[in-house]
Amino acid sequence: MLPFKPGIQPDSSIRAFIEQGVIRLAHPPAEGQVQPASLDLRLGERAYRVRASFLPGPDRTVRGRIDELSLHEIDLTRGAVLETDCVYIAELMEGLRLPKGLRAAANPKSSTGRLDVFTRVITDRAREFDLVEDGYEGPLFIEISPRTFPVLVRSGSRLSQIRFRTGEARLDDRALQEVHARETLVSAAEPSFQGGVAVSVDLSGFDGLLGYRGKHYTALIDVDRVGAYRAADFWEPIPDDGSRSLILDPGQFYILASKEAVHVPPDYAAEMTPFDALVGEFRVHYAGFFDPGFGHSAAGGQGARAVLEVRSRDVPFIIEDGQIVGRLVYETMAARPAALYGARLSSNYQGQALKLSKHFKG
Repeated sequence: MLPFKPGIQPDSSIRAFIEQGVIRLAHPPAEGQVQPASLDLRLGERAYRVRASFLPGPDRTVRGRIDELSLHEIDLTRGAVLETDCVYIAELMEGLRLPKGLRAAANPKSSTGRLDVFTRVITDRAREFDLVEDGYEGPLFIEISPRTFPVLVRSGSRLSQIRFRTGEARLDDRALQEVHARETLVSAAEPSFQGGVAVSVDLSGFDGLLGYRGKHYTALIDVDRVGAYRAADFWEPIPDDGSRSLILDPGQFYILASKEAVHVPPDYAAEMTPFDALVGEFRVHYAGFFDPGFGHSAAGGQGARAVLEVRSRDVPFIIEDGQIVGRLVYETMAARPAALYGARLSSNYQGQALKLSKHFKG
């Protein structure tokens, strides 16, 4: 067993975990499945339409809860359409046998979040979503709930990803300021450091657009097809009216962009914190992982905008240009990854500004 250095475990460690059986695979790893600081999780052979979302609790298994709540079983080997506003539980090809001291956390992939597909990973005896305690041995399942577009998925589709960490890797505000002074983590003139680095929304306009609003009652999207769909069939462009503000309508999904360019240096990983009631009645960034190398260049950190997946909660809410919508938490890598985001990898969102998911043309 590898000696675990404190921090987020890099790609080399993830490959070692696979070889050692810490990560158990029903099928050999797929090309590109191991990312700089995470592992993509693949859908297994079966999914289940369930009456409601659930957590199994400390004495129960996910399979046992599925037996109680399942409405019908779905064969994913031939592909299946997952409808909006329904809840599905799918088995994953990956399972875990975590030793003491090694824990994990999951998050939707960027492309999943940009389609407004809500996902959460569940383990047996779990009391929280997306978190796996050290010492856990067992299968992994994923809850899937498409919110705006129906999606076509199949066995092997990758909707979520998992990170592995040891010790306390998170940078406190003082450490963040020190790293920012060296590396320029965000492009703000006077960044705010309070439980992370503040990220604000850009409503000044991108070539006449503020962002995009998802249409309802659209055709389905195959999550494994890249560049296959016309944006106009699924999205309404939001024109820049000069007001530098936007009313978020309840039940609507928006793609916006951060005002700051974000930089994740090679020796760090980052995560956007989810909805914070202190900044407004909306949720930002379903898919929060930022890999080492995001917005990085050989000449130093140039940064790339963070695309914001935004959904209002129960009431209409006005957001203004420059309003803080979330915070980036940075963590130390246990070792520098062998391959950085955007370098020798198929990285769809390096150097992005306002950008829809990879499924759309252009």
